[in-house]
Amino acid sequence: QVQLVESGGGLVHPGGSLRLSCTASGITSDHYAIGWFRQAPGKEREGVSCISTLDDTTDYANSVKGRFAISRDNAKNTVYLEMNRLKPEDTAVYYCAADLQYSLVRGCTPGCYDSWGQGTQVTVSS
Repeated sequence: QVQLVESGGGLVHPGGSLRLSCTASGITSDHYAIGWFRQAPGKEREGVSCISTLDDTTDYANSVKGRFAISRDNAKNTVYLEMNRLKPEDTAVYYCAADLQYSLVRGCTPGCYDSWGQGTQVTVSS
């Protein structure tokens, strides 16, 4: 069974930083795309950043470019999201998800991803 587990969420002040981690297990594909998504109350789930285990090509939502950075450690089956200069509008449940159908990032929208974690809450508030 495929399992993705997020961690690292919490409460931070505006302008602060947070590092999220997602550890995957049970994936038999040699390579796949993996990314971070978020959903605020009453809003649609949106892509934040995505990366492939095969290369270093990354996609970022315009709202987080220059502030967030995605990275991975293939040996640990872990992907990270470094979030800097956080804003209240970044408040959301952050999900890790994998696209096991492709080796490269074909998109960073929820519809491209089929395996999801349970999410971790990020709250940015003074």
